[in-house]
Amino acid sequence: MTIKIHLDTDLGGDIDDLCALALLLRWPESIQLTGVTTVADTGGRRAGYARYILALEGREDVPVAAGADTAQGFYPYELGYPSEERYWPEAVSAYPTPPEKAIQLLKDSIEQGAVIVGIGPYTNLYLLEQQFPGILRDAKLFLMGGYVFPTRAGFPAWGNDMDFNIQVDVRSAGHVLRSSNPTLIPLSVTVETALRRAHLASLREAGPLGRLIARQAEAFALDEQNETRLGSTYPGLPEDIINFQHDPLACAVALGWQDGVEIQTLPLSVEERDGLLVERLHADGKPVRIVTKVDGPRFNQFWLEKMIE
Repeated sequence: MTIKIHLDTDLGGDIDDLCALALLLRWPESIQLTGVTTVADTGGRRAGYARYILALEGREDVPVAAGADTAQGFYPYELGYPSEERYWPEAVSAYPTPPEKAIQLLKDSIEQGAVIVGIGPYTNLYLLEQQFPGILRDAKLFLMGGYVFPTRAGFPAWGNDMDFNIQVDVRSAGHVLRSSNPTLIPLSVTVETALRRAHLASLREAGPLGRLIARQAEAFALDEQNETRLGSTYPGLPEDIINFQHDPLACAVALGWQDGVEIQTLPLSVEERDGLLVERLHADGKPVRIVTKVDGPRFNQFWLEKMIE
């Protein structure tokens, strides 16, 4: 059976968005990408990156639209981009589209019964719900983000302030969580996944898309120094960690990958406090499906295998 899926992404910053889109393009079962929308975009730059990646896999048929733009005032600070010269093998043309195109593309995907996977800020989903009240209530929505439980021992002891997708646009996130019935793939679980330096040799042999991931991973490793900052500090992480695989895990869960994954339905309340959105378990909260456990090493290997098959 073909699974329809729509990706809403802030591709072009942290490289796990690239790894997530790559996983969808190389998913072992039959899927139909009904659309890719970009969020926190700047003049269609992220949308241009999405089209470039799709073209590497011969998937120019997938519709792409640039959604919420940084110029619209949703974000409290400048959302920059890494060096295009270092991260991309050539200049990539931006792909600006009218804002309403992304909203219509999301609406069309929902009406087709597609699974919606949000791996960036929730701004596009907020704008969709504003224009079509109630549309998110019955949508098959999977969201990377949330902070319900603390991270496990051995992993970075991050708080909910590190939950970029939610905290960078609190108003949108709060509205979306209250208006929908999503499955959350929270930060405290995704922090147990890793893109490793040990993966790069295999990726370089995995066609143009694999080589692009390896190129960006090398640049990201130099910029972020996660091997030094995290890999040598937290025993739960591999010493050669380059980045976390937050977004690929969210995509895998949305497509039904269950190896080592536990999902619970828990009563969740959401409130804004001191400028942050706080999610907590409460008897009067709304029942929400939350990923509460993942086998990080198993997922890391699964992702790599799909890239190189």
